Amino acid sequence: MEQASEKHLPDFHLPPIHDHPDAWGPPPNVLPSKYQDIPYSPYSKSDKIGRVVDWNADLGALNGPTGYQRGFRASQRHNYGASQPGTFGYFHDEDEASFNLVGGASNLNRPGGLLGLNRSGRGRGILRGASNRGRGAVGRADRGAYARGGAGRRGGQWGRGFGNWKGDWGDRNSRIRESTVVVGSDWKVLEEIEFSRLAKLRLDIDTDEAEDVATYGFLYEYDRTYDRINTKNPQPLQILDRSRYHPTASEDPIIQELASRNKATVFSTHSVLSLLMCATRSVYPWDIVIVKQGNQLFLDKREGGPFDFLSVNENAADPPMESDKPDSLNTPSALSLEATFVNQNFGLQVVKEDSTTAYQFENPNPFYGPDETEPCASAGLRYRKFDLSLNEDEALTMIIRTEVDAVLRGSNSSNAPSSKDQVVTDEDSFITIRTLNEFDSNSQGSGGAPNWRAKLDSQRGAVVATEMKNNSCKLARWAVQSILAGADQMKMGYISRANPRDATRHVILGQQWFKPKDFALQINVNLANGWGIVRTVIDLALKSPDGKYLLMKDPNKPVVRFYKVPENAFDLQEDEEDEEDREEDDELDLGT
Repeated sequence: MEQASEKHLPDFHLPPIHDHPDAWGPPPNVLPSKYQDIPYSPYSKSDKIGRVVDWNADLGALNGPTGYQRGFRASQRHNYGASQPGTFGYFHDEDEASFNLVGGASNLNRPGGLLGLNRSGRGRGILRGASNRGRGAVGRADRGAYARGGAGRRGGQWGRGFGNWKGDWGDRNSRIRESTVVVGSDWKVLEEIEFSRLAKLRLDIDTDEAEDVATYGFLYEYDRTYDRINTKNPQPLQILDRSRYHPTASEDPIIQELASRNKATVFSTHSVLSLLMCATRSVYPWDIVIVKQGNQLFLDKREGGPFDFLSVNENAADPPMESDKPDSLNTPSALSLEATFVNQNFGLQVVKEDSTTAYQFENPNPFYGPDETEPCASAGLRYRKFDLSLNEDEALTMIIRTEVDAVLRGSNSSNAPSSKDQVVTDEDSFITIRTLNEFDSNSQGSGGAPNWRAKLDSQRGAVVATEMKNNSCKLARWAVQSILAGADQMKMGYISRANPRDATRHVILGQQWFKPKDFALQINVNLANGWGIVRTVIDLALKSPDGKYLLMKDPNKPVVRFYKVPENAFDLQEDEEDEEDREEDDELDLGT
């Protein structure tokens, strides 16, 4: 009897358990066919599946019209689905397919700003000032002669170019900048890199091991009496005529000779390389022309491009805007020309033009010819080689043309009076000279800068901190340029307008010494990241076929793009610019 009952006992078999590692319930691939097409609201294991009940809550208050109550009701919606709206959370609204957004701005179609900035995107604007005609102080990339600022052929115009920063700079939150060049229909995008990716690159290079391949030019001695200038004892900024040259790498005869002797793989200038190393700080658009010939690369600038001019408050929260007023002084283009003009003349003024005390390099300036009528400016050209190899088996070197502006004689050879701001050295030191300029602390685009005449002596730290915030990219480039050149000191001048409404007269309010590496640390310049960016761009170009390429920053996004461009991509632009220069010279010769 017992055996019969055991045969009829119910059986229980444990069903198979299918584990779902990412969510609750069985995985979709094991569902029965009749349940496959049933929609469900997605959820994850981190979703809240319950809530503590508050039986004492006032339901009337929770349904009230206040902002807190609306927020409470909103928090009750879609408690599941990993904070995403549920599949069945559908609410029918009116059809808005016929709705059109109409802009209410009154200046949507206004023309470009000051100085007739062109809209062809060729990187060239009409930047001859309103009072005089002719070529200006930095008129050509290979002929940066300084302007007088008054009447005459080179008076107060500060050259060509910088028409890149143009367009409608209307509302602060919707400023649209145009690119430095118009992208051709036959250009091909080979790579697009976001700044967030560039910021992660790293390559450790010891700049102290850089080798001087060749040196040219001479340096005047720095005049230590300018160390005593302050806001109570300002000094007018003088306008001096001197010749200085900034040819691009592929047009530099010294670099051409070094390339023919296979002295390096990559060739560039300190101006181009410093911007590339500080690319993630840039806001305004820029472009670098890359030419590959065999196994060699040349990183060039375009003539009249942004490399020949200094930006002003580029990184400010509210940077300067273009204006419809033809005589506006505080537009980005006008301020850039003014800053370039001030920076050049300050470097000329603070040196002693005495050939007997000048520091002579091995060779004379290769760009200054016997037919020049203006004196040559103090400039030391150091062609320095850097090793960018990743390992001992790789041979990748780069020659950069760097520049220093003056020499600081040792204490044994100088009897200048002492000063608290004076740097005393036992040996001669190379220095770079740069300037920060104040235009109008009360105008739009000043970036919250304090009044220098009131704060520079008593609260210099606040002034410097504001400039570091508003001009982060420019200051970082200056620090990198000084480090690349092997400069021992960096002289920073503080220049202000004599009258906020006059951009032609300036005064020197003060100066300050910096050690380049300490200054770079102070403004958080990551040299390893900069070298990583340089090496990445070099690798992109080296793996490409021979030809011409363009690395261009997007004017409105933190992105750089690497283009393949035709060999004659910018030749037509240069021919047209040369023709315009010849026409201007003819008009000036005729007295028109």
